[in-house]
Amino acid sequence: MKTTSRVEADGFLRAPFAWYGLDEAFTGPRRLMQVGTAADGTVQHGSMGHGDEPSIKSEAGSAEKERFAVVVTVAANPVRRTGDGTGVLDATTVSSAAWLAGSGLLAHTWPASLDHALRDHWLDQQTETAFELADDLDGPAWTTLSLPVDGVPVPFHYRESEFGWVLAGSAGDVHIGAYGRGMSAYGLGFSQVKDLAAYGA
Repeated sequence: MKTTSRVEADGFLRAPFAWYGLDEAFTGPRRLMQVGTAADGTVQHGSMGHGDEPSIKSEAGSAEKERFAVVVTVAANPVRRTGDGTGVLDATTVSSAAWLAGSGLLAHTWPASLDHALRDHWLDQQTETAFELADDLDGPAWTTLSLPVDGVPVPFHYRESEFGWVLAGSAGDVHIGAYGRGMSAYGLGFSQVKDLAAYGA
């Protein structure tokens, strides 16, 4: 299991919002991944891994047996001024969670037939597509499904691709995104993380 650096763990501990992960129905390994911060150091989002540690899906057989789900928690924020008062921070929405989840999945993917030298170009194209899809959650690329969050059914936007699946929804003062391969999204449930020690913090 990947060990989490003290810097990473401290970032999770400093967050002014609750973290979400898979609920107790998931009994496999859990780990902290990374946090994202604003220019003033405020923690804005972060992700927690469940199951196998994702590898790059570059060989057709190498990642087929992987079973993982990564849950992304994003602080729900309106448009607001930066801490030093010199600028404005973008609002975060369900689309923010969908974008982070979509780009997260891409970070562990590229087609087996693709030359190494072309991966950056492919990744740029796919990342732009993921951004456009996240900006159009009511579009034809997405369906909806209801999944429990702290035991309460919550609607999520959901899409599948050849690389895995992505979903996004809202719960209270956070937006929740997730991506994965090898585990069915339809059987997942989310809950607030009460003890970061379960994730190696």
